[in-house]
Amino acid sequence: MSHFAEAPSLFPDHDDVRDVIALEKGRVPSYMRDHRKRLRTRFMAGGAAALPDYELLELVLFRAIPQKDVKPLAHKLITTFGDFNQVLSASPAQLRTMDGIGEAVIIELKVVEAAAHRLSRAKVMRRHVVSSWDALLDYCHTTMAHRATEQFRILFLDTKNTVIADEEQAQGTVDHVPVYPREVVKRALELNASALILVHNHPSGDPTPSDADIQMTQQIDAAANALGIRVHDHLIIGKSNETSFRAQGLFDRHR
Repeated sequence: MSHFAEAPSLFPDHDDVRDVIALEKGRVPSYMRDHRKRLRTRFMAGGAAALPDYELLELVLFRAIPQKDVKPLAHKLITTFGDFNQVLSASPAQLRTMDGIGEAVIIELKVVEAAAHRLSRAKVMRRHVVSSWDALLDYCHTTMAHRATEQFRILFLDTKNTVIADEEQAQGTVDHVPVYPREVVKRALELNASALILVHNHPSGDPTPSDADIQMTQQIDAAANALGIRVHDHLIIGKSNETSFRAQGLFDRHR
């Protein structure tokens, strides 16, 4: 008995034809529109927790690349940099080395990063440090945990331990940042600050204080104390956790 199978059609599916025409005319094909709509619906219903990193990144890329499937690029970015946060924290120079990344994508990523920093900072400024300590740690991790080089920041506090200023004092290399105690104390006096919280990151991800970290902290603490300014803590920010000099008793050892 002969067996007959349906011969493949010589004509493409109507939907495929429409998608090709849409691309040629600069419009988004139907399958891409549906995918983007589903992602947006899931995001609005369940928030960021409802999406893996690459899909959250797709949502960001939709605006920068409106007429192309961005899923492969999202996967590539996550694979290259590690996770959503590290993609946002990647420098423009790093991003430009990747195929498919133009200025529109870089701007979109940097805008989202800046918005995240500003939102977390707003939860700290003009707040009492004790009542907003978790928000302060979140802010430090958001702004510093994924940096490729060391950064030294200072939170300046008034007599009520309210944050009155947050300033970057120095940037360094992958394992060193130059800090000058005289400049730190000078700036505290200019702001009429009564206390300080020192913060810097370790790009290696390990927040264990080095001997240089401890020595630098002692020098700033001594200079500040001489002028009646108290150093409340020194936080070292790692990839996923932090070290507090106060919690580790490192201040008590030299006072």
